[in-house]
Amino acid sequence: MISDPSTESAPSWQQSFQTVAITLLTAAFGAGAAYWFGAPAPFLIGSSLAVTCVGLFGMKVNVPRHLRDMCFVIIGLTMGAGVTPDVVETAKQWPLSFLILGLSLVVIIVGCRWLLQKFWHFDPMTALLSVVPGHLSYVLGLSAQTSGDLTSISVIQSLRLLALTILVPFAVVLIGLEADAVAAQAAIMPLTMFGLSLIMSFAIGYVFNRLRLPAAYLLGGLIWSTGSHITGAIDGTVSPYVAIPAFITLGALIGTRFSGVTLAQLKRAFAAGAVVTLAAFSISAFAAWCVSLFIDAPFSHLLIAFAPGGVETMSAMAVSLDADPAFVAAHHVMRLFILTFLAPIMLGMARRSSKNDL
Repeated sequence: MISDPSTESAPSWQQSFQTVAITLLTAAFGAGAAYWFGAPAPFLIGSSLAVTCVGLFGMKVNVPRHLRDMCFVIIGLTMGAGVTPDVVETAKQWPLSFLILGLSLVVIIVGCRWLLQKFWHFDPMTALLSVVPGHLSYVLGLSAQTSGDLTSISVIQSLRLLALTILVPFAVVLIGLEADAVAAQAAIMPLTMFGLSLIMSFAIGYVFNRLRLPAAYLLGGLIWSTGSHITGAIDGTVSPYVAIPAFITLGALIGTRFSGVTLAQLKRAFAAGAVVTLAAFSISAFAAWCVSLFIDAPFSHLLIAFAPGGVETMSAMAVSLDADPAFVAAHHVMRLFILTFLAPIMLGMARRSSKNDL
């Protein structure tokens, strides 16, 4: 008897749809709870924590690639809407900030790698790839081509991303920056302009993605929105009814990083991940304070800009916390640019160190 192919493929499609639906509903519930309790950046924190929890307890969670790309484009458009000619005028102060950012990256990588090798006895390759602060997809791609422990690298890097998603908003609120989910009083972009912006942003993001640039679709939305707002071609920001679901989806995406990770694997890497994340955040905060002595920028904005989290997450957080999105995005993109060249150099050094240990 020959079975019907459509019947065989149906359960797989249904299971995939159910997994995505459960993931998004869990994220929405977590975001709503965080908003109810007054947490800063609730739509990022609540959704990421909720999806992380269900994933750790064995439930399958997933955010489809196309939905992820749509989320990044919307967040990019939201960020670019806050860029004004006044913001561009202050860019002349940024080179010093970029220099200190680069120095802080070197200190983070060298110092945190030493901690992992000294106290957790990680091999040089695993230690290095576990502490590169950001560029997660790039780091995991490098990890797959080395002798490093991919599971430990993935768990520690994911812990860093989740911890900073939670830690940065509370730190920012503690130093006095008002947390606001989305700038509700801003003028809303007309629907036709929003549709045009989506199309153009996806087109730019597609080109960037083909060029293998990091955060391609977020950069597509950011570049289109920034250019169109600076020139006055488009006015207004993305509607909160569109932006908030994008933030919730991003939080869900962060939570899915822990899908399939066993509690034993998490326990093994948790202490190491917590220590290096706290160390990296402390170094970044010190670097941000140093920059605040020389340029006219609020320390709270600098803290978000220097925090070693994902470019998408930290950029979205800048919008959520009403910080300067252009300043934050520029620093995180620069961090990725620096790491693109710095990581292979240090990887070569780690390989030589591994051979010497043998």
